Amino acid sequence: MAAIDWSRCAAVESIPGKVSGAWVFKGTRLPVATVIENLEDLSIEEVIEQFDVTREQITAVLEFVAESLRAEPIPASAHSV
Repeated sequence: MAAIDWSRCAAVESIPGKVSGAWVFKGTRLPVATVIENLEDLSIEEVIEQFDVTREQITAVLEFVAESLRAEPIPASAHSV
């Protein structure tokens, strides 16, 4: 799977020296990876309660991830199945 180009997502930012340059939700110190990892075990409501993030921010990131995954090319080997 190709890496996601987070620079194209308006809901996040990466600032050198802020959380070691990790991609964070804009205006926060909360890494995007932290929320995505926690969505495996928590509902969106629980993530909103436990972290400094809004429903709109989570929705924007999840929609960006879905769009990025749909845009990935299918490897040539998958066509020959």
